[in-house]
Amino acid sequence: MKPRPPQTNKKTKWLILFIIVIVIIPLAGIFFLRFESTTPVVHLDIPQTPVGASFWIKGAITDNKTGLKKIWMGLLQDGKEETVLMDEDYPAGPVYKGGKLLHKEIDILVEPKHLGLKDGTVTLRIVVIDFSWRNWGSGNKIYTEKLLTIDTTPPEIDMLSKTHNVTQGGSGLAIYRVNEKDTKNGVYVQDKFYPGYSGYFGDDTIYLCFFSVAPDQDRNMSIYVSASDAADNKARAGFSYYIRKRNYKKDQIIVSDQFLNWKMPEFDTTEFGVPEESGIDKFLAVNEKLRKKNAQQITAPGAHPEKKMYWVGSFGRLPQSATRATFADYRSYTYKEKTVDHQFHMGIDLASIKGSEVPAANSGKVALTENIGIYGKTVVLDHGFGLFSVYSHLSQIDTSPGSLVAKDEILGRTGTTGLAVGDHLHFSMFVHDTFVNPIEWWDAEWIKNNITSKLEDVKNLTKNVQ
Repeated sequence: MKPRPPQTNKKTKWLILFIIVIVIIPLAGIFFLRFESTTPVVHLDIPQTPVGASFWIKGAITDNKTGLKKIWMGLLQDGKEETVLMDEDYPAGPVYKGGKLLHKEIDILVEPKHLGLKDGTVTLRIVVIDFSWRNWGSGNKIYTEKLLTIDTTPPEIDMLSKTHNVTQGGSGLAIYRVNEKDTKNGVYVQDKFYPGYSGYFGDDTIYLCFFSVAPDQDRNMSIYVSASDAADNKARAGFSYYIRKRNYKKDQIIVSDQFLNWKMPEFDTTEFGVPEESGIDKFLAVNEKLRKKNAQQITAPGAHPEKKMYWVGSFGRLPQSATRATFADYRSYTYKEKTVDHQFHMGIDLASIKGSEVPAANSGKVALTENIGIYGKTVVLDHGFGLFSVYSHLSQIDTSPGSLVAKDEILGRTGTTGLAVGDHLHFSMFVHDTFVNPIEWWDAEWIKNNITSKLEDVKNLTKNVQ
């Protein structure tokens, strides 16, 4: 008979296997986990320099392996002791896991003056450490720096134009100097902003800004110049102004079924949720919603005007024409003896011989030539620095975008395109994105008193300063 193997050898093997499974493998797993080499992930929205009187540092810091151990942030200026923004230590978890915190949302308001920091360069330092056993137990560390420029000083505004007399529905011009470059500046008429532009004068710190007062605007509202710099420091400057009252005409227009059957098939109102066969409902959608959309299309070039003054002298009107409707007429629309709508007519209707040639009211650059809804075939001229003229209801267009046109150069011919009932020209002007009364711009004396004299005064002023 063969001898039986010793029982002790068998027990020893089972003990070794037990130790490997229960002790060594888990320890190896812990060792592998805790010695990971992945650094924490920092996703912070740090503002672009310069920063102003206050700014936020927002975002998140994450370590999905061994967890976050420490986050520190501070600002260093002129080699002095660092100003601490954040200094937090986080608790450890079980040995097999690492830290308890894997993700930290960051939301820090920084107010430089309250922290004793002055305008100038400052270094933002960020340190993040995790619970890894790497680096002799000190963990994986991420260290980053970013240079910031603190600017808490608002721009200075110096008003150069002295008198500002504006009529309700009319235009105005303010000229001023801003001592900082690259500011967003312009005139606020109550809460309506009109941007200013440099480039007319040799000094690029001098801006001119065309602005307007709406036909129905309260004459007691505020008008002022505003400027904000890259650090969002804001400044205001008031100026002397007087708003003249003007009463605009009221008009009544009767909407007939014959008109609806004639004109409404030209328009698509499905985007406004109104079916094609809706009759008066379709007209109301056209007269209100499409009118608003089309006006925005026409004035869109006002967001990026030419920085050159193309026009000279008074603006012309359609030759040998009669006025059929005036600017800012308050129109009541009646259908079957019931008032169904009200709208302002923001232009002047001029009628002459059918298909009359339409000359440019003044020199300019063609900014737009399109068939625009209720306005029909339309040409928009950019006269520079936010001033535009508009020619609508044309039967044909004889110019193209980008063309430079001289005063009296033919742009097209009158017609009935759009919502026009009879052959005429709908002539309008706008400042940036606000329609203004063209009658002022037809008046050489008004232009001299309100526009060109100011430009000349400032030119002479800058010559004397130089």
